[in-house]
Amino acid sequence: MREKRTPYRFLFAGGGTGGHLFPAVAVAERIKNKIPEAEILFVGTKSKIEGRVVPQLGYKFKSIWIKGFSRKINIENFLFPLKVLVSIIQSIYINMKFKPKVAIGSGGYVSGPAIFGSSIFGAKIILIEQNSYPGVTTRLLEKYADEIYISFEESKKYFRHLKKLFLSGNPVRSNLNLINKNEALKKFNLLPENKTLLVLGGSLGAKSINEVVSSVVNELELKKVQIIWQTGSNYFDRYKNIQSNFIKVLPFIDEMNVAYSACDILLARAGATTIAEVLNLGIPSILVPSPNVAENHQYFNAKSLSDNNAAILIEDKNLQVELKEKLFSTIFSNEKLDKLKDNALLLAKPDAADIIAQNAIRYAEAV
Repeated sequence: MREKRTPYRFLFAGGGTGGHLFPAVAVAERIKNKIPEAEILFVGTKSKIEGRVVPQLGYKFKSIWIKGFSRKINIENFLFPLKVLVSIIQSIYINMKFKPKVAIGSGGYVSGPAIFGSSIFGAKIILIEQNSYPGVTTRLLEKYADEIYISFEESKKYFRHLKKLFLSGNPVRSNLNLINKNEALKKFNLLPENKTLLVLGGSLGAKSINEVVSSVVNELELKKVQIIWQTGSNYFDRYKNIQSNFIKVLPFIDEMNVAYSACDILLARAGATTIAEVLNLGIPSILVPSPNVAENHQYFNAKSLSDNNAAILIEDKNLQVELKEKLFSTIFSNEKLDKLKDNALLLAKPDAADIIAQNAIRYAEAV
């Protein structure tokens, strides 16, 4: 006699970057908390972040061949149509075996074939769009979606099916909670009487941010501003010798909640995950949008906060000229820091992951 499968079967597809992966992980966590017997399968690319992180988190993982289309002309681009076709076939097979009741796409090229495959087998489709300007894959999948969860009000104008849209905010993992500031500083061997700047440029690093920080470290130290500096793996060797009692140089920070708890202000790119964390935790921030992303979406992410005085926006091209004045005029003003914090919290939507998870469960029960 065949064992009856649980109706709570959820397929997640999204990745390539942490910004696409971790919102999906946040929703998967909430589903597991609410329905421990739920079956969860992630579909992604083995060579990207999801191929490493998802198995470590204990979720089942299946890989497909798809890879993003490069802006530079190379041999990979000529293989792109073949990779799409093969990935669709792989996705159809994965969906045929797993039979998801609900499929949740969180962006990145990998979500396209996987979610399309789920739609063929009648799964309910939920899309999560983190950026103010929706990604290509989200726009292509819009017609297959039952619900689309967006993080910014500004995103609505780019969609055709407005009744499918829900302004939920970007899901954030449940372990991202602030701890006691003095305890956090102690973990970095830093002093509570000094101001602390946290610098983030993503897991690989941001060239312009690293360069400007390296050019002002002496002045920061003279003004007794401590630095927790995540250089990214690509730049760590270049800057690791700057390490001192005041400057902690790291290739990557695993416990982000500790780093956020220790800082007075953040200097970072304006990726969707960083935006969500800044809002949910109320972190005063200086955001420097990457100029190397599709449709300049990081600029629009940051502008939505800047327009509400919830963050300071500096364009990458102006970073060397503007950083010192804006940083020093803010980090030593408790009034300005408090205003940025309060306004960020006003824009926060901390229940995003719970809302999406609950609706995914509702769909699974109804199918």
